[in-house]
Amino acid sequence: MYTRNIRNPRASPIENGMPLTGTWKRAFSHVDLSDIRRPYSLPLPRWVRNIRVKEWESISVQNENFYLVAILGNFKLFQTIQIFLYDKEKEKSYHYKKFVLGNNWHLPKSLYNSAVECRSSKFFFRIHLWLIADTIKLDIDIKKTKHLPALTVHLAFNMGSRDLTPMAVSLNFTKQRNMYAFKALSTVRGDIVLGEEHTNFKKSRCIGIFCDYKGFFPYRMKGVYCSGMGFDDKGKRFGFHIAENQANKSNNSNENALWLDGSLTPLPPVKITMPGGPSSDWVIQDTDGMVDLIFTPKIINWYDINFFIFGGDLFAPMGYYNGMLASSGTEQIQVRNLWGIGEKLYLRV
Repeated sequence: MYTRNIRNPRASPIENGMPLTGTWKRAFSHVDLSDIRRPYSLPLPRWVRNIRVKEWESISVQNENFYLVAILGNFKLFQTIQIFLYDKEKEKSYHYKKFVLGNNWHLPKSLYNSAVECRSSKFFFRIHLWLIADTIKLDIDIKKTKHLPALTVHLAFNMGSRDLTPMAVSLNFTKQRNMYAFKALSTVRGDIVLGEEHTNFKKSRCIGIFCDYKGFFPYRMKGVYCSGMGFDDKGKRFGFHIAENQANKSNNSNENALWLDGSLTPLPPVKITMPGGPSSDWVIQDTDGMVDLIFTPKIINWYDINFFIFGGDLFAPMGYYNGMLASSGTEQIQVRNLWGIGEKLYLRV
């Protein structure tokens, strides 16, 4: 059975100008990757190093009626917000998006009491990171357009409950260039108003995954991310967030995680293949017998940009997971038609 050392909390993933690798129990107090000494061979000034750090935050939430995914990305030359919403009862999907040139939004270096927002007359998006008060809040207010209904969202993650086990990791691309990720699954409560329809999210049946990323990702960045959440046959809450990226692969340090009934199981490295292409089944497997999943896309979400010096695309279908996951307690979870999302990301920036 795969195991990984989970370390006690520390202030930063950087020590004496050197990036650390490993897995920790809680979010770092402060993450500023420009503190790394000479991440590139040339002695670049701090502001240039900061421009090379790509960062984003994502929130996934679902109950019996809706599945919501909100992504805020700061890639320094441009920023983007992507909101994917699926109404399960009506089988209708909605895609709200915002694109801004330049470096106008600054993602916080601490998750303990900070916020990031995008505000205009018709589009408001805000994530309040407030771990010191045991919560993370998402607020969205988007006016009606020709093709989309108005959307208002107020959701709060319960980050202080006894059954919450977050995970912070730091991985290396090279000796001096790394990436950081914080992930947590928790209960969520709040409200969504889509058009004229109001839905209350009760924490007893609502689950959410929050992710925070920062990294000296390569100029040509590639990654595949798979996540889902729900309840097992015994009514226990569970969820997973799995990635295959360009970081140095290591059994001792990767970003794959499974949460079952409040307990964290670090998962081994996985291979994600798409034999029939990204619109067909995705196969997610490891070599330790802990991950054996098939993701079947149902709703295709796709977004691309293309400028002279930068570009990229995000292919993010929603669909169903089937297969098996194993926790560190050797408990097998039979995954049957679990609603989730897959993300195939390529960036040139």
